[in-house]
Amino acid sequence: MFIYLRITLLKGYKIMKVENIALIEDLPLLADTEKMEKVAYILKAIAHPLRIGIIGILMKNEKMCVNDICQTLGSEQSLTSHHLSNMKLNGVLGSSRVGKNIYYHLRLKEVINIIHCMNKCDII
Repeated sequence: MFIYLRITLLKGYKIMKVENIALIEDLPLLADTEKMEKVAYILKAIAHPLRIGIIGILMKNEKMCVNDICQTLGSEQSLTSHHLSNMKLNGVLGSSRVGKNIYYHLRLKEVINIIHCMNKCDII
């Protein structure tokens, strides 16, 4: 059983107000160490606003080249390429070469679930 508390500092006073926000029973915990490590690995691999934007674009489009991604996001090609190669190295993205262009696609489909969960979250 977990109790989440909201603590607020009242202006001009050194008194703290504690409110009982929610009582959650049987909250599923990630008891499996291997699963926790995989989740942490994925979160580290996508932990940047541009990377999340890239994933969002690739969720809508099956595959895209760097120039198209840059144009859509309004980002610099060198920075976008850096993030694409990092996510490819971490197994989040895959790529294929067509002529001179490299097209990127989502390889790790679990990332879509994480993005959907973040969009439903009250924090953002």
